[in-house]
Amino acid sequence: MDPHTTFSLPNLMCEEDDSSSNQVKLKIIQPRSEDDHYIQSLIQRETKSIDYGCLCNDDNSNNWFKCARLDTVNWIFSIREILGFNLSTAYLSLTYFDRFNSRRIIDSGKEWAIQLLGIACLSLAAKMEEQTVPLLSQFKAQGYTFESSVIQRMELLVLTTLEWKMCGITPFAYLHYFVSKICDECDCNEVLVSKAIGFVVDFSKEVSLMDHRPSVVAMAAVLLACDDQLTRSTLECKIN
Repeated sequence: MDPHTTFSLPNLMCEEDDSSSNQVKLKIIQPRSEDDHYIQSLIQRETKSIDYGCLCNDDNSNNWFKCARLDTVNWIFSIREILGFNLSTAYLSLTYFDRFNSRRIIDSGKEWAIQLLGIACLSLAAKMEEQTVPLLSQFKAQGYTFESSVIQRMELLVLTTLEWKMCGITPFAYLHYFVSKICDECDCNEVLVSKAIGFVVDFSKEVSLMDHRPSVVAMAAVLLACDDQLTRSTLECKIN
């Protein structure tokens, strides 16, 4: 996909006026996640990506960064409930966040920069995933107040750093499909999906999302959710 022909700055950097809060973005219609060919295409896209499994900057492995990242992750999941965003939007924003930090170094101790980056990533993810995108002024950070123009400049920095490749894949695209394949004898698939979602969220708080591909995260979450309902022989048969 050529990012320069797919997106333009006005598409993602909405103006801060009275109409933008009610702006509706139509979602691209995707094939059903139960479709084998669709799942295969997602996995192929993951395989071609150079982001997963990359070595993060050493400076971003320090304790201060880990603490700052965890604060940002908790803020993202908290504010997404306030703003009514989908979990996939929050997760996508974290992929932007971790992709950015695998390519750029934020100076030690600049927690405000981490917070600003988190706001910009969530705002961009909302513009990709949500039908209604709130004003930038509604993305309140704990302890910091950023003007909309400052957030927009950070959005542009994120876009250029990620080469405008914003159509990310999240583990949520796989969960129902994997549950139906692995745990099809169960009559409580929705409960298992809910448990798997919880594991995905927990995972996102602990490690960089660039360490593992979304399909691997999804499968691990589903296996954990189905753990007490599968024997080793049954699991090996299903994987085969």
